This record gives sequence, structure tokens and C-alpha cells, in this order.
Amino acid sequence: MARLTRRDALRGAVLLGGAAALLSVADPSAGAALAAPDQPSIDSCGAWSARPPAGPLTIVQHRPNKIIVHHTALANSTDTSRAHAFAASREIQDLHMDGNGWIDSGQHFTNSRGGWLTEGRHGSLYALLHSQTMVQGAHCVGQNDQAIGIENEGTYLTEQPPAALWSSLIAFCAFTCHQYGIPATEIYGHKDFNNTQCPGLLHARLPELRTAVAARL
Repeated sequence: MARLTRRDALRGAVLLGGAAALLSVADPSAGAALAAPDQPSIDSCGAWSARPPAGPLTIVQHRPNKIIVHHTALANSTDTSRAHAFAASREIQDLHMDGNGWIDSGQHFTNSRGGWLTEGRHGSLYALLHSQTMVQGAHCVGQNDQAIGIENEGTYLTEQPPAALWSSLIAFCAFTCHQYGIPATEIYGHKDFNNTQCPGLLHARLPELRTAVAARL
């Protein structure tokens, strides 16, 4: 189960300017054909001591229609601990806020090389669990109000991701597809929309990813 405490939920609602009150019960017809995959463990922003957003976040009043896979382009660490995953999340947030001038982490979620999942942009976990809205991201030009972005820790231009990261990515995508009624065919890479090498060799494995996610559903 995701580590989302009552305090985290209330804090997310405040940060989102009361948008949580607009969330309703999922439309039972939206994902009727999908089975219910296991919910992966996802650490909230509060768990990894994220900085608060620098400004108000935009809540998109519809479900996302796709998932976009990224890699962080950071070093391929051999530390697979949860503590390292938290430190990597803080490093990414600092880069996005201080280096890029964004109000928060650009991606909705982060997947570490050890397979630890963390919430990236504040409110993304709350929205995922309630499955009716999304927080606008800053991970892919032209898709930030349409797609859930997941950053995979590491650089995969010349090497494959570790097994723990790959397994975690499958579990996350399956759960997200189920929650939002996204078909497994609607999983893409960053380079499908922008001029970038991201997500490296992960892009060639997207058919494999879609097949694995479809099997979970």
C-alpha cells in the first residue's frame, strides 16, 4: 500500500488549494474492462522531505490519457536503498526548482534503481489514488496536462536498467493504467513527443513494457 497518511492527504489538499474537494468516486464504467493489479508502495513527498512548491499547482479536471517514461540522466548509482531513493528525489527537485526555475519536481513520480517509487510533484499521489484528476506536470512539452510522467533513476543510453527498476516500472504502470483507465498501449517515451534521447534504451523496450502491463491488467 502507498504510504499516504491522513496528515499527507490533508497537507496535499491544502497545497492544491482545496482541489481535493472536487475529487469524486471513480466512474465505474471508465475502467470496467481492467482487472485490479496490486497497488505498489509509493512514498509521498512528505516521506522524502520534499520542499514545498514555490507556487500554486495546476489541477487538471480530467484524467490523463497516457504515461510517459523518462530517465533522469543522472549517474547509475549502485546504492539501491530507500534512503538513496529519497536523496535522489531531493536532488531532482533541487535541480528542477533551482536550475530550471520550476515550481516543483517536473515529473509526477520517480522510480529508483532499487525499485523504490516516490511521489515527485506534490499532489500526484493523492490524485492517482482518487483517479479523477491529475496535477499538471513539467516533464514533456505539449503533454504536461495529458500524461503522467515517471522518471527512472539513471542514464540508459548504453546500458539497460537494473531488474529492480524494471519490475517496479511494470507495477507502477499497471496500477496507474488501472486507476485512470489508460490502455497499456498508451505508454510512451519522452522522445516520442520531444527532441531528446530520453529515455535511452528504455524506449526500445516499450513494446515489452506494454505487453507486461497488459498482462497485469
